[in-house]
Amino acid sequence: MLTRLPLRLRIFLFFCLLAAGGAALAAAALAFGWSRANDTLPQAPFITTFVIFVFLNTGLALAVWLLFDENVAKPINRLSAHLRLSAHSDVETPVDEDTARYLGDLAPAAAALTQSVSTSVMDTASKVARETQRLRSESERLTKLLTEIPIATLLLNPSDEIVLYDGQAAGVLSQIAPPRLKAPLSDYFDLTGYLAAKNTLTKTSGEVPFKLTDTDGKNTFAARLKALGTDGHMVFIEPTPDQIQPHAPRPLVFDFDLMNTAETREIKDTPLSDLCFVPFDTETTGLSVETDAIVQIGAVRVLNGRIVEGERLDTYINPGRPIPPASTRIHKVTDDHVKGAPDIATAGRALHHFARNAVLVAHNAPFDIGLLRRFQAEMDVDWTHPVLDTVLLSAVVFGTNDDHSLDALANRLNIAISEDDRHTAIGDAKATAEVLVKLLPLLQGKGILTFGALIEQTQKHGRLLHDLNS
Repeated sequence: MLTRLPLRLRIFLFFCLLAAGGAALAAAALAFGWSRANDTLPQAPFITTFVIFVFLNTGLALAVWLLFDENVAKPINRLSAHLRLSAHSDVETPVDEDTARYLGDLAPAAAALTQSVSTSVMDTASKVARETQRLRSESERLTKLLTEIPIATLLLNPSDEIVLYDGQAAGVLSQIAPPRLKAPLSDYFDLTGYLAAKNTLTKTSGEVPFKLTDTDGKNTFAARLKALGTDGHMVFIEPTPDQIQPHAPRPLVFDFDLMNTAETREIKDTPLSDLCFVPFDTETTGLSVETDAIVQIGAVRVLNGRIVEGERLDTYINPGRPIPPASTRIHKVTDDHVKGAPDIATAGRALHHFARNAVLVAHNAPFDIGLLRRFQAEMDVDWTHPVLDTVLLSAVVFGTNDDHSLDALANRLNIAISEDDRHTAIGDAKATAEVLVKLLPLLQGKGILTFGALIEQTQKHGRLLHDLNS
């Protein structure tokens, strides 16, 4: 049981035990001396002596504990956090040997080990970078090729979840809701025609034409379905010119790891590696959850421990009131930016769809989630998503006493945030996502493998922030 307690708390309890043990021994010694006296002695001097001893003994134990905590326990925690960074991430930071100067040869040994591991990792990373660049070049050629073909392409896994979509498909999907990987096809289309085509494919081979109607019933697309054996299906949508809106070039978005669908489990039993995360951020008219309004929302998606390139939500919101100059000085959003922008109901529904079946992630989540929940009646949705707060994740990894601001975390994890991106909704959302991606392997390295196990740990740091999953 005691092994589950934080190191510093265990050391504190050890010194409490020493103080209590010393007081007990003193009491026993004084009682023994009083009982052995030839004549009956008054008890008051013995009791006074005992009280003075307990006071001084407790003070001495507290002083020694404070020295031990500052010079031994805290440096050990910092050193272990540094070693975890080196073991489970690509963050390179030198060991602060001066901080751990009272730990003997432990800090120099850790520094030597880190240097050795870092050299090996850099060699491997160089090889991986060259291969990644080759694959990226091939992906860009494929994207350009598919862009020239006037057909929207979707790849679905056996559970009818989206594993790949090209730029044309993104243009079709975005008219219904923000496109996203791992989304069920039913989030965008009525599956009546699709299921009938699947049934036909079991009796024939090749491709089956069918009609695909969006969930609102506004558009019906000509489509073709092709089976990929037991690995899923390809859907080719042939939109007419008036059925697809012009859009900026989009990358080919895919994750073939999604072809293997994860086992459905209770959220608390789901491995962190199987979860979809949506880090997001809001910019507002002020700092009050009760009275201020949202003027900008930014969100990205994280799947399989990676930020999904091309999947992002970035929108201004018309708050229906002037934006105070003091707020504009921070986030640079002006009344001109939000003029003609969607209201909170429209933007909130888009974010809700973007985050469907995902864990919401925010830095200082009670503020951002509180604002969303305040406006959920206008949005006509319920914000009941599981939530992670990167402040609490940082406390789990690095301890309560470290600085857990977004800037401090980014600096600790070697994440660069440009001045232009800082205090913009999408910029802070991307920074939060990068922090999450760096923290996940550190959490797993500590043996925290499921969402439920992680929440148990974050709830231990309730004095920093309230965990919204309770």
